[in-house]
Amino acid sequence: MPAALRWFLYPVLLIVGAALAAAALVGIVVILAYPQLPSLEALTDYQPKIPLRVYTADGHLIGEFGEERRALVRIEEVPNIMKQAILAAEDERFYQHGGVDTMGVLRAAYANFLAGSKRQGSSTITMQVARNFFLTSEKTWTRKIYEALLAFKIEHNLSKNEILQIYINQLYLGQRAYGFASAAQIYFGKTLKELNIAEAAMLAGLPKAPSAYNPVANPKRAKQRQMYVLRRMHELGVIDDTQLAEAQKQPLTVKHDANDFGVHAEYVAEMARQIAYEQFQDDTYSKGLRVITTITLADQEAAYNSLRKGVIDYDHRHGYRGAEAYVDLKDVHSDQDEELEEALGDYDDSDDLLAGIVLADDPRQVRVYLRGGEIVNVTGDGLKFAARMLDDKAPANKRLQRGAVVRLFKDDKRQWQITQLPEAEAAFVAASPIDGAVRALVGGFDFNHNKFNHVTQAWRQPGSSFKPFIYSAALEKGYTPASVLPDEPIVISAAETGSKEWEPKNYDGKYEGPMSIRTALAKSKNMVSIRLLKSIGTQYAQDYITRFGFDADKHPPYLTMVLGAGSVTPWQQLTGYSVFANGGYKIAPYVVSKILDAKGDVLAETQPAVAGDEALRVLDARNAYLMDSMMHDVIRRGTATKAMVLKRYDLAGKTGTTNEEKDAWFCGYQPTVVGISWIGYDQPKRLGAGETGAKAALPMWIGYMEKALQGVPESFMEKPDGLVAVTATDPSGKSPATEYIYKEYLPELERAEPAPAPAPATAPPPGTPGTP
Repeated sequence: MPAALRWFLYPVLLIVGAALAAAALVGIVVILAYPQLPSLEALTDYQPKIPLRVYTADGHLIGEFGEERRALVRIEEVPNIMKQAILAAEDERFYQHGGVDTMGVLRAAYANFLAGSKRQGSSTITMQVARNFFLTSEKTWTRKIYEALLAFKIEHNLSKNEILQIYINQLYLGQRAYGFASAAQIYFGKTLKELNIAEAAMLAGLPKAPSAYNPVANPKRAKQRQMYVLRRMHELGVIDDTQLAEAQKQPLTVKHDANDFGVHAEYVAEMARQIAYEQFQDDTYSKGLRVITTITLADQEAAYNSLRKGVIDYDHRHGYRGAEAYVDLKDVHSDQDEELEEALGDYDDSDDLLAGIVLADDPRQVRVYLRGGEIVNVTGDGLKFAARMLDDKAPANKRLQRGAVVRLFKDDKRQWQITQLPEAEAAFVAASPIDGAVRALVGGFDFNHNKFNHVTQAWRQPGSSFKPFIYSAALEKGYTPASVLPDEPIVISAAETGSKEWEPKNYDGKYEGPMSIRTALAKSKNMVSIRLLKSIGTQYAQDYITRFGFDADKHPPYLTMVLGAGSVTPWQQLTGYSVFANGGYKIAPYVVSKILDAKGDVLAETQPAVAGDEALRVLDARNAYLMDSMMHDVIRRGTATKAMVLKRYDLAGKTGTTNEEKDAWFCGYQPTVVGISWIGYDQPKRLGAGETGAKAALPMWIGYMEKALQGVPESFMEKPDGLVAVTATDPSGKSPATEYIYKEYLPELERAEPAPAPAPATAPPPGTPGTP
């Protein structure tokens, strides 16, 4: 053999021999390793952790709880554009290869050889599934071999669609989102079917590096990755030139709060979570339980918006307090410096009250940086509220200047205005008085800033909103709505108070002489109320109020009880006023109607007691009827006449203002719904002069009822047996009117013919029970 040929063949043979040896070695490894591969039961019997989900009664998601936020979808439910975006980004030959893409491996090996390190991967979707379930993410040849072997095994046992379905449901995509359906909800507040091309491309870019490429943590890198996916989709013919251009320009609205479900019912969701956990313990967060609440979307949004408006209006009546905080901008050299975004990370938005950083200011214009890089110029009317803090004489620690943290919102004309986060808190709850099903519940101004549920947890003085329960007690002691007591100053001795002499006053400081207790309740007269309680006895009254659901020990048996010096929660007020609204039955408010398992089978269901069951009666029907009539007058001619803006005559209720205006209430109802509103500070302090229940709390109630009662016809309580009609004249000057009293109270008088119950469409003279 010629020497030249030998010099050529020897290297070739060495290379071939080495290749054969390597192949043999790989074969041995495969023979030895394949039987040792883990069982695929985790895939063939795929049962991922599914979080607890909470819904409104009409099917809207309001809360999700669990370590892994995941929404399972079948492959048939995934829109084609989402599947194509994933394949373009991760594995374009998914439906052609057998688990390992040889072409991809060679391409990655070549790129890594040129780079001198492992910079490009070649993992297919099947290999990613294998790694996700069975392996670590370390970049070693051993792991790669096992990953490839597992990929072959998976492909042998599962169809391509089954593999892709597992991938779409299992992968971690940042922000605690597992699977693309959950990511669509968390990042965009949408289902997969609602995504556009731009949004699908953004999500398809996440698997490469969920923390680095997600649009919340790193918007710029997420945008770059999205552009790459769109180009790949175009190169593969998935989208055309026009679709590419439109998707590249498409602005994305990204949710920055993963708990924003489009319905403001965070307090309800938390209540539902606690109820579920009490029953199911650790299984609560991983078995796919679904809690169906009693609230409805329309009612909840009406309550939320009304409460927010009421608190903001109150806050604005008391002026601008100045900059919320200051950030150091000495190292910020442009309006788009990344440090601005980082600085805003410490200040969460509160719904439409957006946190911003002042970049420049003068008395005519303030330039503000908002989250995401938007620059806003606030001018004109937008500066009025904060004008005094733009003055050079403003306190240095409150003045609006470069670096100041402020709040902005858009008014009804879509113009930016400077505002502030309110310091006051509030609560609103509404429910059916028939079975107690809660229709709306807002436990505070902003759940993310204050998770304390003021509806169920806040013990506050009820003020005059407690008077109806004492007046009801008086009716059982022989008083009638026409009974007359003097509205005159009174001095209570130290012996009667148990401490020191007490000289109470009417809120307005005015005294009107003798008047009926109907008028006294309508005008919230303290002097008449104190005399009434003194007459019936404080011990009797303390025992009597427990039938409405109040705790006796929270209401010491002193005369101050009638002025609301005890303690109640809005939830208790809801129970109490429901007794008046439904004709005398005590029902239990509830917020969860049922709990379902992942298959939709009912695990637990509330069986509410319903008004009308005489076993639930705690109040004489006649008493409820008369109190209902008296509280109608509170709205028609008393302290709550603002509610007549609703142009309804079937509304009843009572205002409440505590000593020094520390708490303001309005508790009221229409026969189909009871609503309780409260406002105050967590650390009790004065709301301010004139901030009564009628001014500070009633507007929230009106705002809710305006929406809740749309299309609901007027209705009135039916007059029960056992009442007689008499002609009564109020000493305060009111014209004679028909008044109802208990039949047994006046056996010595000639009984007048009972007047028929009025038809809802008519408006008889004020004072007629149950009518306008």
